[in-house]
Amino acid sequence: MGGSGVIELADGLGWQPGFGNIIGFRTAGELILFDTGNPHTAAMMHQNVRAWTTDPLTTAFYSHGHIDHVMGMDPFDAEAQAAGHPRAQVIAHEAVKARFDRYVLTNGYNAVINQRQFQAPDLTWPTVYRHPDVTFRDALTITRGDLTFELFHAKGETDDATVGWVPEYKLLLPGDLFIWLTPNCGNPQKVQRYPREWAYALRRMAALGAEIMMPSHGAPIFGAERIHQALTETAEWLESIVEQTLAMLNEGRRLDDIVHTVTPPAHLADRGYLQAKYDEPEFIVRNLWRLYGGWYDGNPANLKPSSDADLARAVASLAGGTGKLADAARRAVEAGDLRLASHLAEMATQADPDDAALHEVRAEVYAARAADESSLMAKGVYTWAANESRRAVGGPERSGTVLTDVLS
Repeated sequence: MGGSGVIELADGLGWQPGFGNIIGFRTAGELILFDTGNPHTAAMMHQNVRAWTTDPLTTAFYSHGHIDHVMGMDPFDAEAQAAGHPRAQVIAHEAVKARFDRYVLTNGYNAVINQRQFQAPDLTWPTVYRHPDVTFRDALTITRGDLTFELFHAKGETDDATVGWVPEYKLLLPGDLFIWLTPNCGNPQKVQRYPREWAYALRRMAALGAEIMMPSHGAPIFGAERIHQALTETAEWLESIVEQTLAMLNEGRRLDDIVHTVTPPAHLADRGYLQAKYDEPEFIVRNLWRLYGGWYDGNPANLKPSSDADLARAVASLAGGTGKLADAARRAVEAGDLRLASHLAEMATQADPDDAALHEVRAEVYAARAADESSLMAKGVYTWAANESRRAVGGPERSGTVLTDVLS
């Protein structure tokens, strides 16, 4: 990703596509960046930007603190030091620092969950970050050369998001608040997301009347009408899920009921930017429950539950043995009930984790689930589970879909 170099969309406005786009501005002899890319392609991105302009980098904005947006400063800082110039000023929301602190605190966990989510077994998580020099809480306006950068804070995928508005270009910089897929606000392995606040931010952005929108993932959108439609329809999609979930929560319904009842608006199902290829609606419902309802799901048995292994052994005994559970799991796969098959296969191996035959069934079940799912998050978890059982029986692991395939 990023090998095509910087594409100039307007005089002095550059777009460097990649896994985490970089948006560049040339103005009055200065280079300004909005987002700086990921750690794996930082050197190449720097080279591409330098092929576009040799103006000194004076300012960089972080749209938020995810590592595919904040890890490209090192080559520019080294360049400034070698030339005896001051390094660029980094500007971000004040919560970015707390995110970096949390990443250091949970470094091992972040490595594991991202290995699983992206099927990247060698992935490591950074422990050193380029912290912002200037932070803001609600809003901040910065003037550089001939350009004005009006920034405001929003919550959505993260609690530290910065939206940029550059009136000279009528340019909207939404960061990850628009990613050409359903909003990433349910992620089952990551910290809290904010669907209701995200919808509000989308409508606030739509009201700006942008003629160019350059998200930090995916291609730019041109034309005020198209931008307005994309933003307001995404807001409507989110609002529907939020309203349905809160209505059922306020009725005292269990999480299980809500997860299996809430559906997104059918009339938006064909929108290219609302396809559930990364996150998906039922994960968003669970995240809303976590945000507004705590961790208790309404099932009293789950308040202080038996261990998974104890429950699995009891069910296996009632079924007539773990082999019966495994056979039932295979029958469920044949009947197309992959959700039930997962429960049965998981119980079988929990009850007897050393039985190779049970792991073979478990691997089959989760491989079938991974193949049947559309979202990368579900594919990642199920592929990981299948590989756990393949390793248990000494078989070869199989790789799954990576995010670049989903976003392409």
